[in-house]
Amino acid sequence: MILRLLGLVYFVGFAIFIDQGLPLLGSGGLLPIAEFTERLAARLGGVSAAFWRLPSLFWLAHGDGLLLALAWCGALLALLVLLGVTNAAAMAALWALYMSYVHVGQDWYGYGWEIQLLETGFLAIFLCPLGSIRPFPRARPPFLVIALFRWLIFRVMIGAGLIKIRGDSCWRDLTCLQYHYETQPNPNPLSRLLHFAPRGVATAGVLVNHVAELVAPWLLLAGRHATRIAGACFVGFQATLIASGNLSFLNWLTIVPALACFDDAFLARVLPRVLTRRAEEAEAAAAQDLAAERPLRRRLRAGALAALGVAIAWLSVPVVRNLVSGRQRMNTSFGAFDLVNTYGAFGSVGRERREIVFEGTADAAPTEHAAWREYPFKCAPCDPARPPCIITPYHYRLDWQIWFAAMASPNDYPWTLRFVWKLLHNDERTLSLLAGNPFPGAAPRYVRARLYVYRFAPIGSGRTWDRTFLHDWIPPLSVDDPRLLRYLQAYGWLDRGAAGKDGT
Repeated sequence: MILRLLGLVYFVGFAIFIDQGLPLLGSGGLLPIAEFTERLAARLGGVSAAFWRLPSLFWLAHGDGLLLALAWCGALLALLVLLGVTNAAAMAALWALYMSYVHVGQDWYGYGWEIQLLETGFLAIFLCPLGSIRPFPRARPPFLVIALFRWLIFRVMIGAGLIKIRGDSCWRDLTCLQYHYETQPNPNPLSRLLHFAPRGVATAGVLVNHVAELVAPWLLLAGRHATRIAGACFVGFQATLIASGNLSFLNWLTIVPALACFDDAFLARVLPRVLTRRAEEAEAAAAQDLAAERPLRRRLRAGALAALGVAIAWLSVPVVRNLVSGRQRMNTSFGAFDLVNTYGAFGSVGRERREIVFEGTADAAPTEHAAWREYPFKCAPCDPARPPCIITPYHYRLDWQIWFAAMASPNDYPWTLRFVWKLLHNDERTLSLLAGNPFPGAAPRYVRARLYVYRFAPIGSGRTWDRTFLHDWIPPLSVDDPRLLRYLQAYGWLDRGAAGKDGT
């Protein structure tokens, strides 16, 4: 169960890159890998030093063809894992491939669930046999590995609970969910219904959150039956988060280590009999294999597991220090390979939703009387009449970053000016990240970005959102605007074909 669900998450992760990776990170993308690796290597004193700081295959080469080819390889391997065909080598390849994208992904991969997938994927290597690709291993998975998965889910839940209690008063006064459903990155249809539910529903939701994140993890220390209860709490809680929002594959991924809380005897009572029968047959065959196993092989496996346990214990020291400190950091790695990390989510909750709306016009002058047309995003609120989307476990990376940018300024997210430049040139790759192009013929003469406050419209109003204009986030700009040209030149983007494939 752990491996198959992890295979699904890996598959989604690689599919996201196949769909969105080149417009974001490819040559001519918004933040090309080539520029990033060149800059970091120069700062750290060479490619070798940069590799050991952020290990990635793409320090060797990063052409668009290679980026896509390896993503397809990862997706195929993940699909095989989902179907039950894998081994330790395949899981190691998946881990190394996905780590390669995360470490050069910059803003687009700077989320906690990315390093959580790497840690989870690394542990999964040790669940699998090395020499066969059967759905069930020859030997029972070592209890040490199961225990390490439980240690992972403990840290994920406790970290999330502590960062909330320490970070925002609304988690302490039980009011955060009065805002969260509306202000989360990509609400779904149920988010709106929950936002308008009686206030007691939101209060109860915060209490459930605290029980799942701050109380249930300690049940892992109280024996077999308590561990099962903790696992049920974790899985049920993540299911409610999946139902009430679009948080990428974070919640699906968090269920993976939670499954380690359930032993075979419990699962045999809740899973279809055909699955449990196959597992029982595999275990009987494994007992015969183990009886005939050579002592040397047994000692080698025991030594590898001992080394794994010592390494995880050593790497956990700074993580534990972080958890008990008064200045807890969330979603942070303390090592180059992201083997043991600290996690957390929504340490602060916004009280209002701000959205950036990009607009273009073909008119000669960018006045308020010009015919401005909005660029529609695939999931982020734009058109107030459009209902919220349902995309989990998928993830639109540009939409998510625009949500972050709305809480800051263009100087904090300089790629937004590059985004404007590409819209001014009707760059095909960039436009593929959007839900449509309001200028299918000639490119617009001017593009601007406006900042709005969005609020859920009342149920039955015929609208999804009401919005209030605040101010221009980026003023109207044209391709020959000196301000835009100076900005792009300062980042070295004009000399690198800032407009995209045509190199304009």
